[in-house]
Amino acid sequence: MGAAALQWEFTDNPRADDLAAVDAGLHRHNLAAAALDAVQPLACFARDHAGTVVGGLRARQWGAAVEVQQLWVDEMHRRRGVAARLIRMLEQQATARGARVIYLDTFTFQAPEFYRSRGYQVAARIDGFPDGIVKSLLTKALTAEAPRR
Repeated sequence: MGAAALQWEFTDNPRADDLAAVDAGLHRHNLAAAALDAVQPLACFARDHAGTVVGGLRARQWGAAVEVQQLWVDEMHRRRGVAARLIRMLEQQATARGARVIYLDTFTFQAPEFYRSRGYQVAARIDGFPDGIVKSLLTKALTAEAPRR
């Protein structure tokens, strides 16, 4: 069936089953093209005395690359070194697992300065969001640490 015979639709209210069809189709394609079963989920957590998560980091590793997907710290625990310790923990574990690069994206209202102060560099900048908000892709090369004596 050629493109001319297809029905075309644009919507700002997509149905969940239509979105699921796109996700499933792309997932099948990606699995056929790459060894995505080798993607390893990673996570770090900070818990209070009751065991409640007050900060966490969600990431995934594929080969020598690690993607930080989410980093969150409860408002009551911010600016106390929790995020710094979580990201440092991930970097150390990722390096020990053979990772050589770590990357993430962040908006200007999130934490770009936090990451830059830890050696992350802007690889791409995306403008066009409301109120002058910018999205940045940041990367950091990971190097194996020398053994401690």
